[in-house]
Amino acid sequence: MKQEVISSGVLAPIHSESAPLRSKIMDAIRHAIELGTLKPGARLIEKDLCQRLAVSRTSLREALRELESEGIIERGSARGLTVVKLLPHDAANIYRIRAQIEALIFQQFTENVNDAQLLIIHDIYEELISAYDQGTFSAISRAKISWHNYVCEVAQNHIALEILARLTLRTAQLRRKSVVRKERQKQSIIEIRMLMDAIKRRDSIAAGEIARLHVINASISALMPKNFDLSE
Repeated sequence: MKQEVISSGVLAPIHSESAPLRSKIMDAIRHAIELGTLKPGARLIEKDLCQRLAVSRTSLREALRELESEGIIERGSARGLTVVKLLPHDAANIYRIRAQIEALIFQQFTENVNDAQLLIIHDIYEELISAYDQGTFSAISRAKISWHNYVCEVAQNHIALEILARLTLRTAQLRRKSVVRKERQKQSIIEIRMLMDAIKRRDSIAAGEIARLHVINASISALMPKNFDLSE
């Protein structure tokens, strides 16, 4: 029986029944990039990917074209398609943009949230803190996705969610190194608790500012020069 891509990031055969095949191929490759199965600079060999995902070359090429348009993979003259290798100044700009977007969505969320939604975000917050306590990148990444998904839903800002998904994926390898640092995990928990307190107070200005500072502090950890040795 064919298996879908699992949380380990392994590229495995996927079904085509429950969702458009192109979308499932794209999700599989995105997930492999996020979890480090496909590293920055890695070549994407069509024959290999077709075999590992059990898909046709036509379907794969459609998915690869869309991922290329998103800036996640790129085509070089010599090596063909590769996973984008982020330069330090590009990474810094991504974090600056993320800081502004997250400030916006948390401010909008806090302005819009009702009592019932406040209970839901508190449950998601507890799951996020639990993920930080576990300390693994995969657990934190999954919890952060749920956190941002619900915040953007209540904020009624799905455009921001789409942009955030692309930006965070492009810095996945930096985040993998930063998020697992114990010092950063402790700092993140403090920042997220402060953010949740501001949301409970319905202080939208404070929520936006704390969200912005959370990303800025994340960038300080992620942009350390040693994190750009991404060849391993």
